[in-house]
Amino acid sequence: MKIGMFTDSYRPYTSGVVRSIETTSAKLTELGHEVYIFAPSYPNYKKEARVFRFISIPSPTYPEFTIALPFSLYLRPTIKKIGLDVIHVHSPFSLGLLGARYARRYGLPLVFTYHTMYDQYVHYLPFAQGISRRVVLSLSRNFCNRCDLVIAPTEIVKEIVGKNIQTRVEVVPTGIEIEEFQQVNRHWLRETYGINKETKILLHLGRLGKEKNVSFLLQAYLRVREAASPTKLVIVGDGPERSQLEQETRQLGLAEDVIFTGPLSRQHVVNSYAGADLFIFASTTETQGIVLGEAKAAGLPCVAVKALGASEMVKDGVDGFLTPLSLEIFVDRVLQLLQDDKLRTAMSANALQEAKHISALNMAGRLADVYETIFREKKQRRFSAV
Repeated sequence: MKIGMFTDSYRPYTSGVVRSIETTSAKLTELGHEVYIFAPSYPNYKKEARVFRFISIPSPTYPEFTIALPFSLYLRPTIKKIGLDVIHVHSPFSLGLLGARYARRYGLPLVFTYHTMYDQYVHYLPFAQGISRRVVLSLSRNFCNRCDLVIAPTEIVKEIVGKNIQTRVEVVPTGIEIEEFQQVNRHWLRETYGINKETKILLHLGRLGKEKNVSFLLQAYLRVREAASPTKLVIVGDGPERSQLEQETRQLGLAEDVIFTGPLSRQHVVNSYAGADLFIFASTTETQGIVLGEAKAAGLPCVAVKALGASEMVKDGVDGFLTPLSLEIFVDRVLQLLQDDKLRTAMSANALQEAKHISALNMAGRLADVYETIFREKKQRRFSAV
């Protein structure tokens, strides 16, 4: 099949959505499908085959993220020339709306992945956040009802989204590239940041935004450091809250033991997973939490706050622990794993097994089946209407 993916975020920007698109498109291509990506441009982006970029402007609240201007004189002839079979949009805004318009124009099936709980991100808007939350919910609901199919990354998201829309919702998680974690340098993290082998490494990876709740992790680590030593907390990623979090780290007296790596290459990200002892995660807004799956693929047990997608990515007591949003309980679980080598080793082995259930190739196959089904259904409805 020929699949057109319209997205409001794509590399070199890094996020869970970008990672999902990268992984899914690569595996669909491996299965013999053709994937064409329509995305914003960035100042230093690399030209890639089958990736079409739109003129974009920096976001007023986070200049590293660009907003595409959903207009192009070349789009219509490009789509006609490609001969798309399905359009898959990854946002209900800007380029997502543009993709929906072209799906309707050419009678193509329209699939939408509900990657983000959009109402949880209105803090990025400079004003009227209460009203904005209601508007965003209304817009996303209306957009879902324009689609032929909505994909949810987890069952809990399907349940939440499905209550408010008429469109059918299917669960297809973003897959994890298990193969990435089979050839790794487990010493890279310690060698790069001068961490000795006796020190336990707690790892967090993700975009540094308010919704990721990294301040909670800093407060938790303050207690962990007092009760278990030696330890280091490594925070991989970048984002609008980085400078604030670095300041908070200094205020808490943690500057010597918390390492902010900034953005890393993909191989160094994989090496970071492989070199740590424990993954910690406190976001309450994730529809899936891809980083939790990647941590498991590296054999890294997780301690995560039980919320939305995270509640399905970690099997409590099997490959990690899920906790309420409680510092005391979260810290207790972290300490339990740091201080019990036998338990940590057992959970590491379980994590490796659990990660196989959502391999990228298997999930891409499921998505391809979804495309085929919705394509046939759309075709049958057209013939029935004639």
